[in-house]
Amino acid sequence: MPVLHERPRWRDTFISLRIYNYRLYVISQLIANTSGWMQKIATDWLVNELTHNITLVGVTVFLQFAPVLVFGVWGGVIADRVDKRRLMMATQSVTAALCATLGLLTILGIVEVWQVWGVALLLGLVAVVEGPARSAFVNEMVGHGRLRNAISLNASIFHLGGLLGPAISGVLIALVGSGWSISVNAIAAVLVVVALASMRVRELRPSPRAERARGQIREGLSYVIAKPTIFWPMVMLAFVSTFGMTLPVLLVSFADTVYQTGATGYGLYSSAAAVGALSGAVLSTRRMNVRLRTIVVAAGLFGLALILAGSVSWEPLFIVFLVSIGVTRLLFATGAESIVQLSTNRVIRGRVMSLYSIIMLGGQALGGPISGAIAEHLGVHVAMTVAGAIPALAAIVIGTVLARTGRLRLRLQLRRNRGPFVIVRRASGA
Repeated sequence: MPVLHERPRWRDTFISLRIYNYRLYVISQLIANTSGWMQKIATDWLVNELTHNITLVGVTVFLQFAPVLVFGVWGGVIADRVDKRRLMMATQSVTAALCATLGLLTILGIVEVWQVWGVALLLGLVAVVEGPARSAFVNEMVGHGRLRNAISLNASIFHLGGLLGPAISGVLIALVGSGWSISVNAIAAVLVVVALASMRVRELRPSPRAERARGQIREGLSYVIAKPTIFWPMVMLAFVSTFGMTLPVLLVSFADTVYQTGATGYGLYSSAAAVGALSGAVLSTRRMNVRLRTIVVAAGLFGLALILAGSVSWEPLFIVFLVSIGVTRLLFATGAESIVQLSTNRVIRGRVMSLYSIIMLGGQALGGPISGAIAEHLGVHVAMTVAGAIPALAAIVIGTVLARTGRLRLRLQLRRNRGPFVIVRRASGA
């Protein structure tokens, strides 16, 4: 699927920022993502401090993402029917109230694990409608022509927040405790509401709203299954999100029990992965096209990087592999989301992206307790290796299926200006 007619100049790497509404949105999202990572680091560490049980940290992840598994498809229907900007303003207002409450309880020293889990569950319910609305709203700000660039920029902002947030949160936790890292996210949510309210509404390109009708969820499922450029990235995403995207749960254990670096080390490890992810996001803006095979290869390399990280015991080398995990994860994530969004009709995009969110967030909800339990009983090195081995194996299987379906094969070539292998179509009857 071609996304650019020619490779962009470096000054056009983030060309979508020339749009006022999107520029305002990006600034607010940089603040929100940084504070969101701060809250996540603080919440995970808070549960670890209260329970000293890595499995219960995984339960916290599960509670935050479980609502998407149960109600995610209805969230997509809602996003297709309503004004997405106003919906996001409402969800961010609720997020501000929840984070302020949890932060205050933590600062006062009266927080209990059930309260942390309750807020995590409610934030998960907010994500049910906010996730698909946010994905579809990007197109309304930038249009179809700059959508690919905006998706890569969104990933850059998300992981730049992942670079700054854990480092800031690690320092705050060490100095004043987890409560302040959580409270900052409440302020950031308010700033997002202000940014959305300040947009030039006349410059938006509203998506056609879906009329109320029976069978809209079934229509979305049928649409996904019928299009290979949507179906296969989602299948690959299921394996990557369930096993490979539970890295925060594992990093808690690496910081606490393996390298014994505490909250500061947890922030350092998360930041290392985010540095790689930011690099991957910038590289993804240089892509001329998006292919199914490049998505599968990126997923396989991501799994391999996790296996290598799980096999070492020297901290500097572990950090190097965390950077490679970030790069390959981002190349997979931006490629998968790009090909799904660019393949989807605007009127049904909310439902498609809700299914995408169900797979990504729901996979993390299931994978969090699984990875936590493996780390608890078999060791975190084994858990990290399993987290990489399953996506890598899935990439091999899916790649083989796609190759057989498309009658493709690898051919050795000796041209210097290209790689040693090229993929070609087998002749009929071969």
